[in-house]
Amino acid sequence: MTNDTLPSVTVIMPVLNEARFIRQSLGAALAQDYPAGKLEVLVVDGGSGDDTRRIVRQLAAQHPNLRLLDNPRRVQAAAMNVGIRAASGDVIVRVDGHTLIAPDYVRACVDALQSGRADNVGGMMKAQGSSWVGQAIALAVESPFGIGGSKFHYTDREQFVDTVYLGAFRRDRLLELGGYDESFHINEDYELNIRLRQAGGKILLSPAVKSVYTPRNSLAALWRQYFKYGRWKVQTLRKHPASLKLRQAAAPLFVLALLVGLIAGFFWSPGLWLFGAAAGSYLLANLLASTMAAAKGGWRYWPLLPPAFFCIHVAWGLGFWAGVFSPPAQKPRLPD
Repeated sequence: MTNDTLPSVTVIMPVLNEARFIRQSLGAALAQDYPAGKLEVLVVDGGSGDDTRRIVRQLAAQHPNLRLLDNPRRVQAAAMNVGIRAASGDVIVRVDGHTLIAPDYVRACVDALQSGRADNVGGMMKAQGSSWVGQAIALAVESPFGIGGSKFHYTDREQFVDTVYLGAFRRDRLLELGGYDESFHINEDYELNIRLRQAGGKILLSPAVKSVYTPRNSLAALWRQYFKYGRWKVQTLRKHPASLKLRQAAAPLFVLALLVGLIAGFFWSPGLWLFGAAAGSYLLANLLASTMAAAKGGWRYWPLLPPAFFCIHVAWGLGFWAGVFSPPAQKPRLPD
């Protein structure tokens, strides 16, 4: 395919208070080997209170294909819809503010889409921590034990999957689907991919699509992240009940077994056996997975891996039950 026949591409980057990362992540998006005349980059900002907007404006003065747009609804789903409506490209490529994409990222996405095999293309979510704690978290989120069946976290073997990291789509396909559901503050990409698959679309995980993601740098931040993920999974299930996978039920069932066993143990001694069996089995599995992850990524991270896995699983499970007892989410209101 020659440069003249390549489709135009719009990279959309939804951001909020990303001053620490935006120069690097946006720089990577602007440094693509794709023809500059066929590439535009839209940064859609949710009202950042730090230097994000100033940095973007500085870069826009040097790059005429870069624009800064406003997202008054603040959530990422709304940011993506703002970008899709404003896009001039035939292909939409999503990039997040914590992600560094490879120089050939856009070209690899376009090549895969142009092959006609898939309607959404993405690559492995390669995590790289910026500290000791952050790298331990990166090892945890790249482990099948940590994330379960979300293959884009831990395998780069080309295959069709339920969802991918970020994603690249034909713009007209996104418009056919109605864009992103703005009632989703979290998990909006997975929900979109459910609708895409229901409409007969395919999602391709391609090893040629490469990027590096910077995960959270503290266990407390990791806990908050996965609590939100669990809570918003319930919103997805309310809209798409048949989308529940066995792997997604594991953490909520584990947390339920712990809580039921512990509470029942105060009144009925066999309840403590349930608690002990659940906790003991999980501890053994956690230590085994931590050892395997440390053997692959470095033994210096071993002490942090068990608590990292614990945060992922228990926070997700508790968040799920919090979501069950929370009212359904509504689309965010515009600020006054």
